[in-house]
Amino acid sequence: WLQLHPLSLYQGAAFPFALLFNYLCTMDSFSTQSRYVFLLAGGHLLALAALGSYAVLVFIPAFCTVVLIHSLRPQEVHRCTFFFQMTWQTLCHLGLHYTEYYLQEPPSMRYCITLSSLMLLTQRVTSLSLDIGEGKVEAASRGIRMRSSLSEHLREALPYFSYLLFFPGLLGGPLCSFKRFQARVEGSSSLGPRHSFWALSWRGLQILGLEYLKAALRQVVSAGAGLRDCQQLECIYVMWSTASLFKLTYYSHWVLDDSLLHAAGFGSEFGRGLGEEAYVPDTDIWTLETTHRISLFTRKWNQSTARWLRRVIFQRSRAWPLLQTFAFSAWWHGLHPGQVFGFFCWAMMVEADYLIHTFANMFIRSWPVRLLYRTVTWAHTQLIIAYIMLAVEFRSPSFLWLLCNSSNSVFPVVYLVLLFLLARRKHRCN
Repeated sequence: WLQLHPLSLYQGAAFPFALLFNYLCTMDSFSTQSRYVFLLAGGHLLALAALGSYAVLVFIPAFCTVVLIHSLRPQEVHRCTFFFQMTWQTLCHLGLHYTEYYLQEPPSMRYCITLSSLMLLTQRVTSLSLDIGEGKVEAASRGIRMRSSLSEHLREALPYFSYLLFFPGLLGGPLCSFKRFQARVEGSSSLGPRHSFWALSWRGLQILGLEYLKAALRQVVSAGAGLRDCQQLECIYVMWSTASLFKLTYYSHWVLDDSLLHAAGFGSEFGRGLGEEAYVPDTDIWTLETTHRISLFTRKWNQSTARWLRRVIFQRSRAWPLLQTFAFSAWWHGLHPGQVFGFFCWAMMVEADYLIHTFANMFIRSWPVRLLYRTVTWAHTQLIIAYIMLAVEFRSPSFLWLLCNSSNSVFPVVYLVLLFLLARRKHRCN
């Protein structure tokens, strides 16, 4: 009754090894070097099992990143690793474009999983390079590296290789910073068996409930009309139900990824005193399903990635930081037509959200009107997010044209009109 994605099966197969690693960390005989090797070896085995021959597309940039870290000055590391990693990932995405749009063939599932793993590797590479550039992670000076022997070079590079390819974060999961990773590997296990059992049991129940909901909703969606056959108001229901199916799939994957990290000891219960390096789960289902703010939904959707984008792009942009952040997100996802349109629309909706709610908070005082306003904007937010999600997920130009010509386009258009009117009003007031 459960139609599990192959990615979920590989993540599930890694659970015994994650629990074994967490258990071995309680033993004094399991040295720090052994822990790094265990995580690295597990990452190689999982990559070969899940990606097959495509695993080399992940191994090569990980190796090149470590070489660049050991060859460049700390101030140069981020720029070089960023452009190398994004160039490599873009070339791999172009291979998917060639298969889908030129050959008109369905891509290999292993290749799609490889692209997902590459996107996660990009997060770890850029996070590590920024930490080195900002002095949060100390790298050995160039002179010391040149005088070191080969064995010392390998010993020094082992934590970086292990971090980039460690198996709990290879195929999914929230971004784990290098400092947090290093603190976990070099520290003792923070989870008792009883605490770990109940935490994992609760996550297992969440996954089971989400999969039941997804199976029920899939039957409803498959039995109804599609976006090509729907008419007027029926198209709104079709869009919402299809997007809800996508969201349930994401929620289930994120809880599973979080469970794997928790089983290995990298979860939210570890390292609460690390400040900004603290664990940030990808999903906050309650907030995502109840918020009436598109901007809040954006910050809570895939939270660790949102925080990573803020650090890598938003905080480093001098002009139009919001638009640059969403443009980079489209590039990072592969620059499919639906993704370019969807992320540009998303950026405009967030900008409109800020103005609309600022304006509303100035004039709405009575609680009945505020309740009505929150209800209407909640429904509008959910429908706009559903519209964007369908554009991003289906990606193809033909479906994008179909979506834009449907009655569902009225929802983002309303926010675009309000954005234009309120921006002009704000400009006149300034």
